[in-house]
Amino acid sequence: MRRRLAFARSTLTIGVVITAVAAGVAAPTAVAAPSRLTKSVQDVTSPGADPVHHADTLNWVLSYANNSSSGSAPATVTDPVEGAQTYVPGSLQVPPGWTPSWSADGTNFQGTDLGAATVAVRATNPGARAGGTNLGNILLAPVKPTATATGGDGYTPIVYRRADGTVEAWNMYHHLYAAAPKLVCTDLTAGAPCAGGPWPRPVNAAPGPLGSGATGDLASTLTPQYVQDPGRPGVVYYAATTDASVGVGCLDLAARANCGYFPLVNTGSGGAYGLAGLVTTSGNLYGFGTNGQVACLTIASQSPCAGQPYAPVVPANNNAPGGLYMGSLAVAGGKVFGSSSPGGPVVLGCFDPATASACAGWSSPHTVAPSGNSYNAYTAYDTGNNAVGACSTTAGNPTSTTTCYKIDGTSLAAPTVFNGLSSQLVFDPENALGPDGHLRGYTGIWGGSVAGATVCYDWTAAAACAGFPLPATHPSANGGATRDYGYAYDQTTRCLFGLGDAGVLFSEDPSTSSSPCIHSGADVTLTPSSFYCDGGTNHIHGYTDARLENMNLTNVNLAVSTADVSDVNGSVFAHPSFAADGSLDLSGISPAAHPAITVSAHLVLNNSNDFTGGNQPHLVVSFSGDAPQICFRTTVSSTCTVSGVTDTATGSDATGPLTSNTVSLRVAPGSGCQPNVSVNKEICASAHDSDCGPGGPGPWVKHATPGLLGLLLAHPHWRITVTDAGPVGITGATVNDSAESSCRSAAGTFDLAAGQSKQVYCSTQLLISLLPFTNTASASYVPVNSPDGTPPSRTSGSSAVACNLLGC
Repeated sequence: MRRRLAFARSTLTIGVVITAVAAGVAAPTAVAAPSRLTKSVQDVTSPGADPVHHADTLNWVLSYANNSSSGSAPATVTDPVEGAQTYVPGSLQVPPGWTPSWSADGTNFQGTDLGAATVAVRATNPGARAGGTNLGNILLAPVKPTATATGGDGYTPIVYRRADGTVEAWNMYHHLYAAAPKLVCTDLTAGAPCAGGPWPRPVNAAPGPLGSGATGDLASTLTPQYVQDPGRPGVVYYAATTDASVGVGCLDLAARANCGYFPLVNTGSGGAYGLAGLVTTSGNLYGFGTNGQVACLTIASQSPCAGQPYAPVVPANNNAPGGLYMGSLAVAGGKVFGSSSPGGPVVLGCFDPATASACAGWSSPHTVAPSGNSYNAYTAYDTGNNAVGACSTTAGNPTSTTTCYKIDGTSLAAPTVFNGLSSQLVFDPENALGPDGHLRGYTGIWGGSVAGATVCYDWTAAAACAGFPLPATHPSANGGATRDYGYAYDQTTRCLFGLGDAGVLFSEDPSTSSSPCIHSGADVTLTPSSFYCDGGTNHIHGYTDARLENMNLTNVNLAVSTADVSDVNGSVFAHPSFAADGSLDLSGISPAAHPAITVSAHLVLNNSNDFTGGNQPHLVVSFSGDAPQICFRTTVSSTCTVSGVTDTATGSDATGPLTSNTVSLRVAPGSGCQPNVSVNKEICASAHDSDCGPGGPGPWVKHATPGLLGLLLAHPHWRITVTDAGPVGITGATVNDSAESSCRSAAGTFDLAAGQSKQVYCSTQLLISLLPFTNTASASYVPVNSPDGTPPSRTSGSSAVACNLLGC
């Protein structure tokens, strides 16, 4: 059992105030020095108070200095909410890379804040590193072909990077009825289904966690197009339908939850039964209904745009219950272009959000092909990578037709890469700007003799992509049977992730079409201020470096690998080069000018040897600064008997077990917790001195019995009783007796706990002629734990009388 230390005096300020350090014990012999836990505390309610007060809020600060020699290893820190204080809900703060947990019994911890029931908090870090002022994210292994739970109709992937660096690919079955489960998540980092399965899961209109089974109430569209919310990372919008309307569904990938459904066009007479889109421009989402109307949602408010739905700019197609819009949307120059395959000519229409009507030069839709179907519409670019119009390519019947128009409606030369396609379906392209500055479009095709392939067009060169087969099949992915719908380009690894009707998720090198894509990468966002929670300043000294961890550099082509450093707004401001040791020098970046940075490493690998046998390479970004902090707040009990609080933290890491210094605080009695002190002065009524000393039976009375005193000289014996009835103790107490100094001397200076008394015995020599004689006493004291300099309080006086022979 740990011995409690006596409450020590301490001076509180708004900064860290307790600086004693207790190092961890019994470190392994191979470690030069154990890590250190340093505990301090701040009074938030009464900054600088010493002692603190009942009901004050305290901020407990624990600094953790990792003194391990190298590498990463698990670390755990546990801090009890000790004694007469209550945890403040939501107050636990941990540094980046650490995971908080809470316990209601001090033994079992969970990841949900338990509020005032919390009796201990904990922070864990599976990869704590030397110094602690660093953050690492996993470098993604080359993504090998993975069969996903898509049922074959997963359509295109959505790449999402979680805060811990985990990379996920999400997808949704297309053209599937409402109740059916249709949402799938694949953990690309682990090469397995995401946690939170089984997958697929249904999607629902009501916000809340993803359900399970056939419990959905939103149907998906034929050619899904997804929009990620620019202001809410991980929030994705998709076109959805119900029996009563068509509109926009919302997914929160971070929370694995639905985040609403926003109806835009009613079904029924004159309404729409399906939707094409979504695309975004000027802060709005747009979709074309099967009735040709233009639907619109404002992203920021998640509310329908004023006046929508707008008049059709394309003919209706498949506008009947269960109907699926045959076509797709694209954006160029702030205008929304849409293809439509109504069973006759395939056409392109243009909607101008500025006028909420057809674009100038587009009073009627423009023809793509005299007949057939189109599953796509895509932006056209000039050789300067400027959006200049829109195109659509029909499905081969027997051959594909590609037609493009400028924004003003005039004809535009079309890419020729699709001209040789025969009997293939052609879907929406994924555009990516390569390191060479060339903008390329990657289009999935399949059908006829092609079991799945990519068509690449270089808009900057206005030609087929150099070094990329036309079309590029994927023989190493499911034997080439991929039936590609589309791709997502990952800017970090600079790989394409593809998915198709075969239900196989695969990666593709955007330069060569090789699969898997032998690249890796990671993004690490480092905000040094988030490592501290005491409100202090000057913790941060400067950025230092980024480095590759757990990688054999012979497996990395550092000469062609690159890195970017971007600011909080996403603007890239530095391109550091990899040194021979795989590090990036960040020392020239000012933390004052750039309080947060994101370091992105784009690695070209020679092989994937570093990602086998459970090895997990990381990108680690570091800064120089004080030891990181863990903080939580408590409220001191209002119970008057509480005279102090204390805290000691424990932990463990690669250096062994750890124990912090113990911090103890006095608690001052407030106005409602003042001691009730009284004094009772008495005189002995016995003629025998032995009855009148300490512990003597007396009797003790307020008036001496006449005739018991001497004839010439009286020797009255006095007893003074000082009592503290509580609720708190007193200290530095003295007796005040102006008539008899021996009473003051006999009392001395003393302390009393609540409920205790002290008796003082003294006597006086008096001439009989001076009787009767009244003696009055009082006591002075200071309540326990009063702030330094508190003036003493004084009780009321209490008197006893020595009477003469004639009485009092």
